[in-house]
Amino acid sequence: MTGIGRLWWTGFHMLVRVRIGSRRTRFQPRFQNAALATASLLAPSSLVAFTVSFWGFAADLQWTGDFFISRGVFAHWQVWMAMAAVLLLISRLLDGYAQKGQPQSTDSNP
Repeated sequence: MTGIGRLWWTGFHMLVRVRIGSRRTRFQPRFQNAALATASLLAPSSLVAFTVSFWGFAADLQWTGDFFISRGVFAHWQVWMAMAAVLLLISRLLDGYAQKGQPQSTDSNP
């Protein structure tokens, strides 16, 4: 046997690799600037929500005057505390996402 038949009987194997898209050498976040901007706005918003939460808690203990919201879901300090925690968590996650693609500095000077 010669030609193609011989290749069939000798166990000829072929490996085919298909590459789709471009190959990236390192992780590059797509929306790095938007993530940093959003994280920088959410951190102070979280501080405001914590402050309002402590004001509502103090109003419940009658340490301060009346809370500025008297009825509804936002009249409870627990809602403001949960909202502040969620805002802070989202801010930290977005900041971590944006910092993944940046190289870390090796400066030993503070």
